[in-house]
Amino acid sequence: MNSSDAPHRRQFVRAALATAASYGHIMGANDRIRIGAIGTGGRCQHLLSQLKLAEQNEIVACCDVYEPRRLEAKAKYATPDALTYLDYREILDRKDIDAVVIGTPDHWHVPITIAAVRAGKDVYCEKPVTHSIEEGAALMAAVRESKRVVQIGLQQRSWEHFAQARQEILAGRLGQVTMIRTYWFQNHIPSMGRVPSFDMAKLDWKRFLGSAANRPFDADQFGNWRWYWDFGGGAMTDLFVHWVDVAHWIMNADTPTRATATGLKAVLVKRQTPDTMSAALAYPGNVVVEFDSALLGYIEGGGLMIRGTKAAMRLWRGGFAVYGELANYSERPEPSNAILEVKSKQDGTLPHLKNFLECVRTRATPNASVEIGVSAAYAGHVANIAMRGNGVWMA
Repeated sequence: MNSSDAPHRRQFVRAALATAASYGHIMGANDRIRIGAIGTGGRCQHLLSQLKLAEQNEIVACCDVYEPRRLEAKAKYATPDALTYLDYREILDRKDIDAVVIGTPDHWHVPITIAAVRAGKDVYCEKPVTHSIEEGAALMAAVRESKRVVQIGLQQRSWEHFAQARQEILAGRLGQVTMIRTYWFQNHIPSMGRVPSFDMAKLDWKRFLGSAANRPFDADQFGNWRWYWDFGGGAMTDLFVHWVDVAHWIMNADTPTRATATGLKAVLVKRQTPDTMSAALAYPGNVVVEFDSALLGYIEGGGLMIRGTKAAMRLWRGGFAVYGELANYSERPEPSNAILEVKSKQDGTLPHLKNFLECVRTRATPNASVEIGVSAAYAGHVANIAMRGNGVWMA
């Protein structure tokens, strides 16, 4: 517990005494699920805001290596008597906490998830659940052995219109699907012109580094860790993983046999991961899944174009549309012959968290199990291996 969290050790001792009677607690159908938040940056705080909407749960602990973030998360989303921590293991030691939400950088996902399930906690962990291919087997074994509920933050699995789109495809609406093009375009240029500011007296930099090699503090690596190899995997694991998981769900196949990829740093040269990239993964059943990404502009955003022998589907977080085959060749950028359109204004994060909470109560398997999360991350990893190597990866 950090000495800057007030009141600190005495508060922890009082809380431990107060909760001693609940150590043998067995959750009932109407009980509130008590949750600890680990890694309370921007994404985790969004998850906490959605948990408040989900109800029947309460945030009772917040942990982060940066004091202002954990205090902000407590003030906005936690119970008044919630405790704050520097060391996530103190949350795992508490017998009155049922589950944890993990929103740390990627390289911390597996160590904390394994420690959490072994401590008897259910886990909601952001994607990608693994930071390398090698981590997957040990993680799945630990979860199976513990019999804990683990939901990975692939929220499309709980998003109603994604499930509806899948059913349309499985019913044969598109015919035989042979290509799934995925794409995600964002504009990161403005962030390169703004150097983040952090109070070093309130940050435990070495704890943030964890298994990564020691180095002097770097504000961009801390504030934008996704774009540095020691902490994240760039767009392949931050963005592509969402869409390739949807492709896996549609294809009922989740193990690529071959990957080709290329990428480069065109503009964001101070960061490590490419800002412009393209990948193609081959799957059993004669399907190719592509990914195109450039972090230089917002036009088109993110989504999937699924092409079959009878029709095509554009699927994105705002809905989906099915287009019948044209009678003649056309170069129009957007087809005008939609034969089915479905709109969605719902954020899939809320139903995904509700699914997690329900599974905590019922002990059912969640929509995005650890095996699903490992498979999606695996696709992102092999694409990165191809991109960072000679351009080709083979199973």
